[in-house]
Amino acid sequence: MSEADRSGPLVAEQSGALEAARVAPLDAAHTASDLRAPSLWRHADFLRLWGAQAISAFGSRITRTALPIIAVKTLGEPETMVATLAALQLAPGVVLAVFTGGFVDRGRKRRILVAADLVRAVVILSLTLAWALGVLSMMHVILVGAAVGAATALFQITDVAYLPMLVGKRHLAEGNAKLEATEAIAEVTGPASAGALIAALGAPLAVAIDAVTYLWSAFMLGRIRAHEPPAPPAPTAESSTWQSSRDMRVGMRAVFGHRYVRPIVIALMVSAISSGFFVALYTLFLLRTLGLSEATFGVIVAMGGIGSLGGALLSRPLAHAIGVGPTMIVTSALSMVAALLIPLAHGPHTLWYLCGHQLLSDGFQVAFIIQAVTLRQTVLPKEILGRANAAILVCTAGILPPVAIGAGILAQATTTRVAVWVGVAIGLAVPLCLLPLRRLRTMPTS
Repeated sequence: MSEADRSGPLVAEQSGALEAARVAPLDAAHTASDLRAPSLWRHADFLRLWGAQAISAFGSRITRTALPIIAVKTLGEPETMVATLAALQLAPGVVLAVFTGGFVDRGRKRRILVAADLVRAVVILSLTLAWALGVLSMMHVILVGAAVGAATALFQITDVAYLPMLVGKRHLAEGNAKLEATEAIAEVTGPASAGALIAALGAPLAVAIDAVTYLWSAFMLGRIRAHEPPAPPAPTAESSTWQSSRDMRVGMRAVFGHRYVRPIVIALMVSAISSGFFVALYTLFLLRTLGLSEATFGVIVAMGGIGSLGGALLSRPLAHAIGVGPTMIVTSALSMVAALLIPLAHGPHTLWYLCGHQLLSDGFQVAFIIQAVTLRQTVLPKEILGRANAAILVCTAGILPPVAIGAGILAQATTTRVAVWVGVAIGLAVPLCLLPLRRLRTMPTS
């Protein structure tokens, strides 16, 4: 239900890879061995990238689950403070995106990915250390959330720009599907494991496991051998502030000036408004309003991983059957309709409603994301993908912090259930934004 970032199956069909080959040109910089590879199963560097993200995706679910639980259960913070934590996990990444799009395009992307992993490992370990010393505070939790959010935003901007360079446009659909399936499996195992670990060890100690997964990710990324072609340097006559402003304008023109990318970004912006309510209120709604335990909370969220895995399996066959544009419209609509199950949850059927939401909404959302990300990676020049990704993050994640704070205020003024209804109702407008893509049948070549 969130913009981000940025989540196919562990076994991808070769026919899907051939489909991608027909609709997208291969990056000229790719090696002959990669050209001959029928799928990414034989692409050693992609397997290293995949291995890095598989482990860190599992670990990140622990921290994502633990931080609001620390605020709600360990520190007993009110709705507004929990919403503030959600907002401040997102705001630094938005600010960082303004300045880093050009830096990513002109920098060594693998090194940036490694650095982002190392930063996340260090700051998460500081949370465990503060708890061990008895000095853990809400301010420390907020600062850790902000630092992790900023490093994650940098990682996401770079990752989406790095994949086309690593595997070529021929294998983009397959690569995105594999990575999304890994995210789905992590969503199955991560939250449920997080709930059990938090119940057994306590949230501040459980997050240390996430730090170890980021160290593993940095190690695996460091083993990638693919050579990155040198990018053009930034004009030396311009100040860094002016250059950042210029880079952001380039990114904005790229995403809003392209007839296929523009509807996707507008849809993501509307979705971000709805997601702001979700980010701020979902944990509160389940733990406080519905009175569920941390372990049950983890199991429910894990259902979203099962749905996401199904969505990763569904996305490419559905796009082949009905077309890329109709797939995005249909899957986004079904995802948003399924979100109605959240505020409807009550009484003896509560768990059925919540699990149904996770299975259906997350599944269709992943099916949408695979097509949306592959489309923009295909049609936008790889030389500006970093700036385009930064612009999209600013336009989407930039909406989340104020909406999250507003959602917390609304929940405290009325009830959490009423505020959740408002957020879900806004999300129903998302598929309408994608209607300009209704005639797009195949992935464009440029």
